[in-house]
Amino acid sequence: MSAATTRSGTPRTPRATRTPDRLCVEAVDLAREAAEEAAAPGIVGEHVEVVAEGDRVVTHYFESKEPGYRGWRWAVTVTRASRAKNVTLDETVLLPGSDALLAPEWVPWSERLRPGDMGPGDLLPTEQDDLRLEPGYSGEDTPPPNSVVSEELADHLDAEDAEIVTRTPSRGAIAAVADELGMRRARVLSRYGLHTAADRWDEAFGAKTPMAQAAPASCESCAFLVPLAGSLKQAFGICANEFAPADGRVVSLAYGCGGHSEAAIMPKPPRPAPPVLDSMAADAFPLRPAKDSGSTTEPDAASEDLGHS
Repeated sequence: MSAATTRSGTPRTPRATRTPDRLCVEAVDLAREAAEEAAAPGIVGEHVEVVAEGDRVVTHYFESKEPGYRGWRWAVTVTRASRAKNVTLDETVLLPGSDALLAPEWVPWSERLRPGDMGPGDLLPTEQDDLRLEPGYSGEDTPPPNSVVSEELADHLDAEDAEIVTRTPSRGAIAAVADELGMRRARVLSRYGLHTAADRWDEAFGAKTPMAQAAPASCESCAFLVPLAGSLKQAFGICANEFAPADGRVVSLAYGCGGHSEAAIMPKPPRPAPPVLDSMAADAFPLRPAKDSGSTTEPDAASEDLGHS
């Protein structure tokens, strides 16, 4: 029976204020000894307060000097029996205060896991109801060996099988088809799992990334793009350029980078138009004016002999 109920099962009305027991309040040394025994040496600090927990039951609080436990307090509860004078120890525990430094709220491992956390030897179990997966081929839809097939349909199936494969498989062998398509697995990727993967890949290497915005062309026209199979090939491929930032990654067809296979084929620079005023050619100027211009006269021979110009 809980201490908060009476023998009749009726909840006891809590007291507004409890008067702590005098002998229990005076047992500070007993409480300190109990706290120091539970803690390391020098960890128990000053006595903080006394709180009455019930009739002849009080709790002594001591400051904690434990590194990393800021605001925590050692709580030692002592009590005594009715009409007894000996105070006995009830329990000792380290409790957080109002301003204590607490650890973050616990989160399940499935929500804490992030990409890149797994290492060699780690196992990541998948839940049975994982939305990313759905049941694969189980073999329940395989027709019985003695199923009725018309002669006309049998000849048609044999002709088609002979064109596709070298050996003719048994009619109705869905397991062989499942093996060929890679679907003979306990579970396969669901549409939800496919969409979440596509969103994740497009966010990392998509058209909205800064690298794609500055690229000369998209991956759709790049020779280093390795196409995928299935419905993913309509929007994604694998980069095979060892110098590209997305080498070996699944990239969107709208993604692009400077390592595009045709980035080196630059267009010819445009030729500038000829200048309106030709300032590049040399103009010929005569050293002497023409004889018929009338601006100067011919020098006479006498002045040339005397050295006069």
